[in-house]
Amino acid sequence: MPKQTPEDRVKNFDEVAQGYPPDWALGEASRCIQCPKQPCVTGCPVEVDIPGFIRAICELDLPEAVRILKSKNSLPGICGRVCPQETQCEAMCTLAKKGAPLAVGRLERFVADWELVHKSSVGAESPLAKRRGKKVAVVGSGPAGLVCAADLAKLGYQVTIFEALHAAGGVLMYGIPEFRLPKRIVQAEVDYVKSLGVDTKLDWVVGRIISVDELLHDGFAAVFLGTGAGSPMFLNIPGENLSGIYSANEFLTRVNLMKAYLFPEYRTPINIGKVVVVIGGGNVAVDAARCALRLRAKEVRVIYRRSRAEMPARQEEIENATAEGIDFRLLVNPKRFIGDEMGNVTGIECYEMGLGAPDETGRPRPVIKPGSEFIVPADTVIVALGTTPNPLISQTTEDLKIAKQGTIIADGRTGQTSKRGVWAGGDITTGAATVISAMGAGRRAATAIDTWLRDFR
Repeated sequence: MPKQTPEDRVKNFDEVAQGYPPDWALGEASRCIQCPKQPCVTGCPVEVDIPGFIRAICELDLPEAVRILKSKNSLPGICGRVCPQETQCEAMCTLAKKGAPLAVGRLERFVADWELVHKSSVGAESPLAKRRGKKVAVVGSGPAGLVCAADLAKLGYQVTIFEALHAAGGVLMYGIPEFRLPKRIVQAEVDYVKSLGVDTKLDWVVGRIISVDELLHDGFAAVFLGTGAGSPMFLNIPGENLSGIYSANEFLTRVNLMKAYLFPEYRTPINIGKVVVVIGGGNVAVDAARCALRLRAKEVRVIYRRSRAEMPARQEEIENATAEGIDFRLLVNPKRFIGDEMGNVTGIECYEMGLGAPDETGRPRPVIKPGSEFIVPADTVIVALGTTPNPLISQTTEDLKIAKQGTIIADGRTGQTSKRGVWAGGDITTGAATVISAMGAGRRAATAIDTWLRDFR
């Protein structure tokens, strides 16, 4: 796919990947062999008819490609950009047995972007199902909440989304940088969900302004909880309270949702020193590092306690970051933070690590090399170790069973929780995971809610 050059893109927050031109998309789509067993569909968490929309591209019927995509996936412009197709549908592609799999994600993005420009050619969506007169509350407007709300609206329910922030989209808005997922794309997908009749209430903190029990008592027949996992995890080592140390959540929220990269047009200051160190190996860590580079840091390093092979970040994003000049320091783990007399961070004392026997995740366990301590200079540190659910919902909702790690216990097939009339899905039940897995959970919950409301309400 065409991209901005590394030399150009480090100077702006514009989208790096430029998308397929039409002839490229047609050429790629023509590689699909339309195999009868359709293993790619099996690999898709929302079961998109991948051969169907690919065939429509080959037939130059893009309105039909849009229809097929959106019959299963309400957020194709987002999925085409940030979903890890390489481990899901593309990993199952028959072509991958002897060469490169079909670029399903890039073709999905192509179709979604075409629709944005040619809305009049697509036509209005089929009329909604007859209104059932029952109301459903969706708490959180991230990928799980948006998909659950869209599916329920298509089934005829009156759906209201309650969002704590001032913009809908959840992690899609506050967590993923503009250069990977432009906010105009997220807003377009949110607008589509609203066009289905979904009402959106912003700046509503469920658990403070209103409780889940009050929603159930105030006329909502069911509640879906999709509030994600927004509480950051920390290292709990000496010096972690020094000035200049951010959680990745705060850093990315300032940059993305509050648009610190456009300061002073947007009055969100963010202090970036010359040397920035990011701790972690996932997509969030790589996103934070690439944002810091675009905010004019002179040196950006990512330190990770395992090797490159174990990094959970997408390979494509690691390669993009490396091309941009980000330095990956692998098999390194912090021991303590070092500061000056004013309380500002100046460095990190780290251990060199080796790899031992596999741990409970199946990855080699990192092991400290005795006597290997060394100092990594840092003016700014961003800690990107993962997240856990905010406890507000669990603390204010009776009869809701919570796992030890703070996630809500819910049936993996339906999303039903221990509380009557309440379902949950996405990161609030699994911990931090992928956008498409959250979408799949939202879809399954919508189906289960519909069944329950038909049978028992």
